[in-house]
Amino acid sequence: MRGRHVFMDSLSAHGVRYIFGNPGTTENPLIGTLSDYPDLQYMLTLHEGIAIGAASYYAQASGNTGLVNLHAAPGLGNGLGMLYGALKANSPVIVTAGQQDTRMRLREPLLSHDLVAMAAPLTKWSTQVERVDEIADIMRRAFKIAHDPPAGPVFVALPIDVMERETDVGAANAGDLFRAASADPAGISAVVNCLLASKKPVVVAGDDVARSGANDDLVRLAEAVGASVWFEGLHQRIAFPTGHPNARGGLPFDAARIAAALRGADLVVLAGGPFFEEVWYSDGSPFPAGARVVQIEESTARLAFNHPVVAGLVGHLPSTLAAIGQNLRQRANAAFASAAGERNTELRKKKADAASFQKLRVEQAWNREPPSLLRVVEEIRRGLPPNTIVVDESITASSDLGRTIQFETADDYFGGRGGGIGQGLAGAIGVKLGHPDRPQIAISGDGSAMYSIQALWTAAHHDLAIVFAILANREYRVLKHNMDNYRQRFDVPSNEGYPQMDLHEPVLGFVELAAGMGVAGTRVTESDEISAAIKSAFDSGKPHLVEIIMERKA
Repeated sequence: MRGRHVFMDSLSAHGVRYIFGNPGTTENPLIGTLSDYPDLQYMLTLHEGIAIGAASYYAQASGNTGLVNLHAAPGLGNGLGMLYGALKANSPVIVTAGQQDTRMRLREPLLSHDLVAMAAPLTKWSTQVERVDEIADIMRRAFKIAHDPPAGPVFVALPIDVMERETDVGAANAGDLFRAASADPAGISAVVNCLLASKKPVVVAGDDVARSGANDDLVRLAEAVGASVWFEGLHQRIAFPTGHPNARGGLPFDAARIAAALRGADLVVLAGGPFFEEVWYSDGSPFPAGARVVQIEESTARLAFNHPVVAGLVGHLPSTLAAIGQNLRQRANAAFASAAGERNTELRKKKADAASFQKLRVEQAWNREPPSLLRVVEEIRRGLPPNTIVVDESITASSDLGRTIQFETADDYFGGRGGGIGQGLAGAIGVKLGHPDRPQIAISGDGSAMYSIQALWTAAHHDLAIVFAILANREYRVLKHNMDNYRQRFDVPSNEGYPQMDLHEPVLGFVELAAGMGVAGTRVTESDEISAAIKSAFDSGKPHLVEIIMERKA
């Protein structure tokens, strides 16, 4: 058999259903062999970044491996921004790229470069197949490494001549790998000791809680100890139901404001994440003075990596959180249960007060035209059918989106990690493939949308019923906020406004852009048109774009 058959057999052996790619000449071995593998569907994209972004979100939504095939050095280069996002999101993705014939290596042929070196900083493992007999073992290892905690992308370069050589070494599955480590009982006891001694515990829940299916276990533990639960500032999944009384929202992006949000806590429990992704430097610790820190992770790589802890515990998150809860119930006395109940009552009041304040904010902004951000988010909510998945890259609207729409399960919401923009439209492709039977909306700012606008063509080409809501404020609004922050932090007085941050000369026409890629579109300029336009887009049963013209930052 030829190397290309071993490669394709390896994908089939590991349950791959989709190949996300943008092909070129060095990918001919794969493209020419696809017809022999009808269970593998090639998801054609018009840009390499779309392929990686879609594969990353597909891996998150499905739990399966995202498989990408790119074209030589420029193709891989085009995808590196999205590969960074996949790394930060801990997505189990295997990115492959065709490489030129190795017999021409010393002649530096067209499109050639050191692909392994290009991909290495953004992957868990980066390698090139040098001999055809290696393909089976390299692919087996690639699948294993991609899923080992913490999960993440792997890169494999595939020279065209190696793919066409003969071998007797066939594909092999990595096997059933039972990675769920049992937590040390002494560690469980140490964590419970901290919880029992705490007067005001706080939990910060990372994406691994959602990925591992530990949401319900975290809810039970938070209720048992009367803990408030926060998310990381950027989070890809919902690790705790946002409508729950103990849920507080996302944390800020500098240490001082994180500590202020956690003010009063004497114990901070970090569960399943890198903690923290900061944007701005500030003096001091992100934890309140005197607070003890406990960390629970699925791998030792993250444990106490960024912050010292009084107790660190490695273990499968669902079973570990459940074991902590069981140990706590066995040891807690009536006084502790009463104090936890009082904390839960206080958190319910805070939740109700926050809801009242949000309602007041919406009312105050309700009649502004062009539509205010708060009105837009509320009108979108009203237009959503039940059980809708939200893929969110609204950025400056994300906080209000989380206050307006209640996300109950891990798969109700998908956001981007790492801070690079353009992930939303691309990621929506992958999420739809992971959950084909659920309605889905991708909410993106106009600036972010232009980084991956070609995703609309892929949605039309593969007939994916996604509603794309573009919040068209015709500016990089988040950069304007960051400019304000920069000027304040570094004492930079200025009357220059926001140079290079407006997108209105000329105005972008998203309905026209969508039409050019085969997607129907609706432009909305009035607030009372928004919810009906969203509902109509879902009713079409086709990919549909809704461009919402909204207010700009003054």
